[in-house]
Amino acid sequence: MRGRFGTVRRWYGEHRRFVRRTSLALVVGAVLLAGGTVASVAWVRGAADGHVYDEADVPAAPVALVLGTQVDADGTPSPFLAARLEIARRLYERGRVAAILVSGDNMNADYNEPAAMLRWLVDRGVPARKVVLDYAGFDTYDSCARAQRIFGVTRATVVTQSFHLPRAVALCRRLGIDANGVGDETARRYAPTWRISATRENGACLKAALDVLSGRDPAHLGRRETGVDDALRDA
Repeated sequence: MRGRFGTVRRWYGEHRRFVRRTSLALVVGAVLLAGGTVASVAWVRGAADGHVYDEADVPAAPVALVLGTQVDADGTPSPFLAARLEIARRLYERGRVAAILVSGDNMNADYNEPAAMLRWLVDRGVPARKVVLDYAGFDTYDSCARAQRIFGVTRATVVTQSFHLPRAVALCRRLGIDANGVGDETARRYAPTWRISATRENGACLKAALDVLSGRDPAHLGRRETGVDDALRDA
């Protein structure tokens, strides 16, 4: 045992400067990460302030932007996604939106969030011609950027869970959409998943701020699509 401690002491003595510099770098990095996270959360909350509504009070908008999340193996929207879709369905039924843009991940032939979202809405009475699919909404930034740049959306009601809503509204507004939002609270009954997802929002806010600062393009762009324009013209 003494031999081991002696070896460690000798190694430390030979590498003292390296250890101190590395430790300092780690401390500085941790401080910067914490500070950046706090600042990004503050930015998200400030940007979304005044633009998050209860469903009954949200101003009318041409489009509801429903952000995708998990679809089960049988193609059924998860409870979190179904709750988002139900809000969009009610907004359409009440005439608060005229079209619904569903934006999610179609990572491969066996996983297709937008198609599952379309089926769910159509099965519950929303006309298929009023639902527009964005297959490349790989994250919230991409969904907001593509809604504006590819589908030409300039005013929308964003629909997601309430813990996610400030970030989604902040990103959409920063990326050129006059966005308000409605958040789902019903999925709170899935307490462990809700708690984990809400906790992750702190890190997601930092990523959102970095995406905005970098001005990155979405993972996939492409030509302008007229699906939203067509849905809004079709009475």
